This record gives sequence, structure tokens and C-alpha cells, in this order.
Amino acid sequence: MGVSVARIRVLVVDDHRIFAESLAAALAAEPDVDVAAAGSGPAALRCLDRGAAEGRRFDVLLVDAELGAGPAAGAAAAHPAPADPESVVDGISLVAGVRRAQPALRTVVLAEKDDPHRAALALQAGASGWVAKDCSLQRLLAVVRGVLRDETHLPPALLTGVLRELTAARKHRTDSERLVESLTPREREVLRCMVAGLGRKAVAERLFLSPHTVRTHMQNVLGKLGVHSTLAAVALARRAGVGPAEPAAALAGDVVERGGQPA
Repeated sequence: MGVSVARIRVLVVDDHRIFAESLAAALAAEPDVDVAAAGSGPAALRCLDRGAAEGRRFDVLLVDAELGAGPAAGAAAAHPAPADPESVVDGISLVAGVRRAQPALRTVVLAEKDDPHRAALALQAGASGWVAKDCSLQRLLAVVRGVLRDETHLPPALLTGVLRELTAARKHRTDSERLVESLTPREREVLRCMVAGLGRKAVAERLFLSPHTVRTHMQNVLGKLGVHSTLAAVALARRAGVGPAEPAAALAGDVVERGGQPA
């Protein structure tokens, strides 16, 4: 009897059909690789869901760094639907979404050019590697097998730039956290309401405050964070890891549990 070989299931995601099919064919020639190809983010999500439902999950996702950069992406962006998986268009968004949905799946980004900024974004989104599209098949296979051993792969020429980008991003987050920590507990509550997209009147009702008091708190929040708009405050809050306030329904339930007395 022959010895069974553990097979690696790979999904190639690239909207350049010739490249995707050529790469898939080359990988399929390997004795231990099963491969499929998808031409868009939504198609990739469908493949992943189907594989999971059939008990045949993919092991590695190879994603084009410029996925969705063509005209089709522009059309999709003009009519966004954030809650719909079909709205996933670009490669970095796909990496982040897949990382949340299937943490065990390893992702490698395929790029036509070295880009430290985008490579850093890919790593932050959950990618395990960044590889040139024109690399040899042997190199790509080494990366595929390496990420399955929890290795991270980057071209040597990108290392310095990527480390610089990641360091800058970490400093940015640290600075944002420090600013948020300067807020009073009530101001942080107001900020969380702002992150949730609530207007002044809604925040007043939510926190049992007068609109005038909420206006004062919002002005204090903007001043302490050093920004001039609610949008900028929300962006800084998200960098610092501040989440939105709980849904109103959850708070209503909390009030009932406490005998009808608001906290």
C-alpha cells in the first residue's frame, strides 16, 4: 500500500484570469497540493464557505495585492453595502475579513511591486506573507509551506520599510491611547457614543443629560484630543481601540434588570 500524502488546499484569488489560471495550474502539478481559483473577493468568500460546509477547508489563501483595482471595483465602491460579504473588493479587506472568519487559514499576498506601506497593512490585517508575483514556483511553494508552520515571509528588501511602517503605526496608536486616557469617564462615554454614530440629541437621551451639557462634553472631547471635527475624533478613537457604545436595546435590558433604575 502507498503512503498517503497530506495535501495542502490552496485558493488563488486574482481578478487577472490568465495569471490566476496559470498559477493554479502550476500549483496543481505538485503532488501534495489541491488548488482552486477565484476571480474576486466575493467569489473567494463563496469558495471558502463552500469548503467549510463540505468539511474541506482551505489551508492557504494567495491574494492579489491589487485585487479589485479595476473598473469593477470602482462600480462596487460607488454602491457600498458594508454588511454584505459581496462588498469585499480589495485584497487587504479580504485578508482582514478572512482572518476574522477563519483564523486558522493562512494568507499570502501576491504583489507586482514592493510596497512597504501596503505590506505593513497586509500584515496588520492578518497576512502571513508578501511575495512578488514574478518569484519562482519553488519560492512560492516554500512560502506556502512556511506559513503553515506559522512563519512570516517578507522579501529581504522590504524588511526595513515594513518595520518602519509598523513602528510608526504603533506610535500613532500609542499617542492616540494617551490622548483618550486624558478624558474623564463621562467624556469617554460621550466619545463611545460618537463612535457609535449618535448625534447630540441621541447622546443626551442615552446618558440622561441635557443637550447643552452634551455639547460641552463634545467640545471638551475635541479639545483634549486635539481635533476639530467629530469624524476626526472617531478616527482617533478607533486607532486607540475605543469601541462604540452598546446598542440602546442592551441598555434598556440592563435598566430592567436593575429594577427600572438607570445606572
